[in-house]
This record gives sequence, structure tokens and C-alpha cells, in this order.
Amino acid sequence: MEFDPKFINVTYHREEYLYKTLPGGYLQKYAIRKRPGTVSICAAIQSKFRIDTVPHLICGGFSKEETENALIDLQFLGIDNILALRGDPVKTESTFIPTEGGHRYAVELIQQIKNMNSGKFLYDEKYVNSPTDFCIGAAGYPEKHFEALNLKTDLTYLKQKVDAGAEYIVTQLFYDNQKYFGFVDACREAGINVPIIPGIKPISSLRHIQFIPKTFAVDFPEALADQLVSCKTDAEVKAVGIEWGIQQTKELIGAGVPSLHFYTMGKAEEVKAIAKAVF
Repeated sequence: MEFDPKFINVTYHREEYLYKTLPGGYLQKYAIRKRPGTVSICAAIQSKFRIDTVPHLICGGFSKEETENALIDLQFLGIDNILALRGDPVKTESTFIPTEGGHRYAVELIQQIKNMNSGKFLYDEKYVNSPTDFCIGAAGYPEKHFEALNLKTDLTYLKQKVDAGAEYIVTQLFYDNQKYFGFVDACREAGINVPIIPGIKPISSLRHIQFIPKTFAVDFPEALADQLVSCKTDAEVKAVGIEWGIQQTKELIGAGVPSLHFYTMGKAEEVKAIAKAVF
């Protein structure tokens, strides 16, 4: 809070499953959620710190009715910013499988939220519904979504989300600012004119060197990779990650980006070091 952030995003994690062995060798599946709920965390932060919170709302794990109920709760709590995402598959699925009665794509989720902003809820009622007033965000991928055929088709789907009602874009993490700048230019050429907020995630451990490119389908630029391959300890990687993040952030600010989104992933030490050096 010492850096006066304008908003705090709170992610949402898919359900996980446990299997209990029954007599006869049959298995019974249980859906579990070990983490506190996104809605409650957003409400607690907003109440304590008086700062806008941005809950992630995903397609996976929700029916349309459950989505509507979650949005009604958010409206009641005074939370009016949403980042609308398809979400990841559950760990036991190789590809995303939509929940029965739910949305398959983020664009459908965005359309539902937009409908609620117009007072159009799922079912006709005898009374007039009070319109919601959500500001809707969507995800963008400077190096394309790993499931997309190419960047052009990815931009086509992104424009569909903007046309459906998304008012801003937050990008996937990246380490080469030129890829972000190129992505913004490509978006503008495709008719996507909403603010595009860059996503920054400092590298902080030896594990990240392999984990991040594989998990998020992003590349390390040569200058960064050359530094990382010589690191022997987590502390050395963290120092490189912080310095790279400082330079990356300064260049983005100098280019006039609308805002910055830092992915802390529950570990804010590196982001704090960058913020101290930049702001």
C-alpha cells in the first residue's frame, strides 16, 4: 500500500478433485476448494484499504446461473471491476472442458456481464432488474495464447471480446518490451482501441528459468537468457530478475503505458524492490 496502487487483482483457482475408494474398488470423486474465495478476499481488501479490487471471473467451474449469482454478490459489495477469463483446465484435464450449463469461451462470459449491465438477466422476472455497472477487462497475449493458431487468429478472438464489451486488456507476462509494443500496434491495426495494460512478473528462482517459458508460453530475450544461464543460486536469479524488471518497467512508463500490472503470485518482495526503484 505504500506505493498507492490504483487496483489489486485477485485470481480465481479452479476446483480440484479428490478420489475416495469405495467398497468393491469403485472411486467416488469429490470437488474441493482449499483456498478462500475470490469474492471474500476482494471484499476484505476493499473494506480494509479502500482500494478498487478486481476479481478474476472464469468460465470453468461455473454455470451461467452461478456466474450471475456471483456478479450480484459483487455488485452488492460495491465491487464493480471484473477481469473476465475462460480459465485453465482442471489438473486432471488435458484441455478445457466447459462446465455443464456454463460458458465455453471468455467472450460468452463478457456478453453475460454486458447483458447484466443493460438490466438483462438470465430469466424474465415480473419486476425490472436493476442494471449492474461492471467495468469489464479481458486477457491479451503479446506472444499469442498457446492454443491459438497464430497471432492473427488470437487478435481476431481478442477483438470479439472487446466488441462484446471488454473495456480494457491486461496482458500475459512478458520479458521483451518490443513484443508488447508490437502487440499494441497489431491490436490498433485490428481495430482494438481499448487500453492495454502490460503484465510484469519478476523472475525470482532457478525453477522459474524452465517453469515460466513452459507454463506461460513466453520467451526470454537473449540478453536476459544470457544472464540467467550463468546464475547458480536463487539469490542470483532474483537479483537479475529485479534489475531486469526495473529496466523493463522504466521503459514501459517512458513509452506512456496506461498502467502497470505486476504479477506477485503471493510473493511481493521482488515487486516491492522494483517499485522502490521506479516510483
